[in-house]
Amino acid sequence: MPELRSIVAGDARHVPAMLNLNNDAVPAVNELTHTEFARLLESSAHTIAAFDDDELLGFVVLFSPGADYASENYVWFSERAESLGRDFLYVDRVVVAPSRRSSGVGALLYDRVFREAALSGRAEVTCEVNLDPPNPRSMAFHERRGFAAVGTQVTKGGAFTVSLLAAPVAAIAGER
Repeated sequence: MPELRSIVAGDARHVPAMLNLNNDAVPAVNELTHTEFARLLESSAHTIAAFDDDELLGFVVLFSPGADYASENYVWFSERAESLGRDFLYVDRVVVAPSRRSSGVGALLYDRVFREAALSGRAEVTCEVNLDPPNPRSMAFHERRGFAAVGTQVTKGGAFTVSLLAAPVAAIAGER
């Protein structure tokens, strides 16, 4: 059974392996330099990684409202939350090693995401999935986890179209 660990901001031990997994997952996530990735982890609310002994199996990077983070999708959710009066936990990226996809690692990470959201009193967990270029595997995964589309937007100067998704924490956390 994989072990989940919180990655503490500034702990650089796992950054190279996480960055390699991240960049191998392009275009599902955007490619980052070492400096950009370290900055992302520093500004995140929480980063959770799954390990089998010391082998990195996957990770998820989360943001809370009010973060100093300029992601177009995060900003969209921040503005939506403000207008609806809802608090959220934003999944900026979830990456699973190719050899571990469909093995339950993503589900394990998301179970922890919903637990963290429930413990911190969040109303929903939010994320986006690429529609263009398409990422049907991720879309199916998120739909199975209770996410529903709440909007779409074109990002990165027209290079991507994303489906903006949300799942209520109370309903999901109560099932787990």
